[in-house]
Amino acid sequence: MSILLAFTPFIAFAAIDRLVGPIEGLVAGALTSLALLVRDWLSPGRTPKLLEVGTALLFGGMALYAVLGHPDWSIIAVRLRVDAGLLLIVLITLAIGRPFTQQYARERVPAAYWDSPSFLRTNMVITAVWASAFLVMVVADLVLIYMPDVHPRVGIIATILALVGAIKFTGWYPEQAKRPAPG
Repeated sequence: MSILLAFTPFIAFAAIDRLVGPIEGLVAGALTSLALLVRDWLSPGRTPKLLEVGTALLFGGMALYAVLGHPDWSIIAVRLRVDAGLLLIVLITLAIGRPFTQQYARERVPAAYWDSPSFLRTNMVITAVWASAFLVMVVADLVLIYMPDVHPRVGIIATILALVGAIKFTGWYPEQAKRPAPG
């Protein structure tokens, strides 16, 4: 799924953040985001997607601020900003009626279906599920910040469950949406 590739900047951020530090993680996320955008611009038949553009702006802006402004952010505070930024990007795509999953679905679904109400509704639902997963991650970050006695594993487990749930739902729901309503 190319939609999962769009999340590689977040994976790069998480890995480098854990191994080296949050500023380096932000830079890794920014560079990975830019690489995805360049790939889309240079590949025939591909166009940059809203999620990838938003991710590049998020990581690029945060990395620039972190390098130039030297904020006193904890690792979890950086994660909160990244997760909240991702949630905001996804919510904006819903608000403007262009759910981020729609651009990825168009790569797999024939053009004849792109303007159908069911195609848009399916993508709105799937994007809303992703937004819910990112909201779980934001809440987990907030819990870890404001309830320091909570073990960090709780945040990791919440994040993994939210993401796995969104991934599974994304694979499952399109076929369910095609089925006629009972009755």
